Amino acid sequence: MPTKPEPASRTAVAPAPSGVEITRPADILMDVRDLQVHYALRGSSFGRLLGAGGGVVKAVDGVTFQLRRGEVLGLVGESGSGKTTLGRALLGLVRPTGGQIRYDGQDLARMSERRLRPLRRNLQMVFQDPAAALNPSMDIETAVGDPLRIHKLARSASERRARVAEALERVGLTPVERFLSKYPSDLSGGQKQRAVLARAIVMGPELLVADEPVSMLDMSVRAKILELMLDLKRDLDLTYVYITHDLASAKFFCDRVAIMYLGRIVEIGPTEEIFTAPKHPYTQALLRAVPDPDPNATVPRDIPRGEVPDAAAPPLGCSFHPRCPKAFERCGWETRDLRAVLEQHWLTLDETRYEAERKTIGNLDSLDTPGHTARLTPGRGRQAADVAALVERLRQSNPDEPLWRGVRRVETDDGGVTVEFHQGEDPRLRPADGVDVACHLY
Repeated sequence: MPTKPEPASRTAVAPAPSGVEITRPADILMDVRDLQVHYALRGSSFGRLLGAGGGVVKAVDGVTFQLRRGEVLGLVGESGSGKTTLGRALLGLVRPTGGQIRYDGQDLARMSERRLRPLRRNLQMVFQDPAAALNPSMDIETAVGDPLRIHKLARSASERRARVAEALERVGLTPVERFLSKYPSDLSGGQKQRAVLARAIVMGPELLVADEPVSMLDMSVRAKILELMLDLKRDLDLTYVYITHDLASAKFFCDRVAIMYLGRIVEIGPTEEIFTAPKHPYTQALLRAVPDPDPNATVPRDIPRGEVPDAAAPPLGCSFHPRCPKAFERCGWETRDLRAVLEQHWLTLDETRYEAERKTIGNLDSLDTPGHTARLTPGRGRQAADVAALVERLRQSNPDEPLWRGVRRVETDDGGVTVEFHQGEDPRLRPADGVDVACHLY
């Protein structure tokens, strides 16, 4: 059977920052501190000729957590939240921009590819699409045994075949002789994912990062694969990072859950706490969006308004504040939020009223530049008083709009109207009733 390598001696890790639970070093498999993965955007050819940069996408932006031995940690979030990039960074498949990934007394984030390669046998990944993860030109024996050949972990072809057979038996591809010579095209979706799992465990890893491992499988197969993964965890003393957007499977499979939004962890804690008493408004919204099989259940479906913001130009302050119904002055209101509220208001008007209001205010492009002070100038033939009256009508038409809680002052002069917002603060993870949450409400 695939066996685990003997753990090397562990060195103590640096003290955890506020809001992060401190665990005994012997219990910690991986310690992640302020991890960042940023991607530079190229921009347009014309812009590059003028020396203009294309910006930066902060796919992972200051993530901190400790991964305990033998646990299943779920990374949950919408598409674009950064959970897959984070998982790949933990294995060295993506080069971090900054921060630390402490494993076995070493910082993987600063390690060269040559030094990192021997550690890959301990850190394996299970990919989302089993069909794409398997080479169609390799039979199952070759595909599962290839890592043993690459890392020179089998002294002969017969030893490699024996270890492949043991791995296939572990994942339920039996009788083994029937599957060794088969190709991926001969297998069902569930069988392909079992083969991918066999390849992941054949070297005896400590950590498996499973990226949506059941999302492309039939519903009838998903529970079986998750049960198999739990059996492998128990038998081989594995630790999992489970990446998913499916809260139901996370509740079933994970010991702890980390909720990600725009490259950051906004809440992390025991699964039971997350599901029974979620703290962050985003976590609460995700849970309310989970379908309930009871046709008589009355569950509010107050899904967050708007779309996930552009990761290349994230909101100031709390990145969730433009969509949050509980946001207030500290959350980071800014010029782009005012434009969004204006445009949302105009969508409710008929064409005549829209044209009249739109001509009241001049060019709105200045609101696209993030800042805490918005300047609204009158359109042609209009006065500053007309702009001030429009802002007041906007406020009165929707007084419960969270944006108004963030307005520090509205001032009118001869040239237009200035709307100044309170300076926002960037929330950091801090303890709150059994979980860590990045929210100014706690």
